[in-house]
Amino acid sequence: MEATITSRTGELSLDQRIDKMHARDRAGLLAFVVVLWGTLLFALFNVWPYISIPAMRIILSVACGLVLAFNTAAIVAMLRHYAEDKHFIYGLDIKHLDEMRRRRG
Repeated sequence: MEATITSRTGELSLDQRIDKMHARDRAGLLAFVVVLWGTLLFALFNVWPYISIPAMRIILSVACGLVLAFNTAAIVAMLRHYAEDKHFIYGLDIKHLDEMRRRRG
């Protein structure tokens, strides 16, 4: 794979493009986690007054906490994997995107 792409003048190097794509994915995943937490906590606090059985409140709180913990942990693990293999993952994407642009003309 080429170190730089020369289809347009002033184009970023391959490493810069990979870093840019990785940063965009990281920001998107961070936004997703924030929205997930906000949504689940909003739902939990809105239904809280309607739950009169204390055991159900505990079950709902634990379930919400587990969903948030496991989803956040999975996304953190995915981000670590992306950071470790970003040149392979994004390099292939960039190669295919550049090939599609060349074919379109």
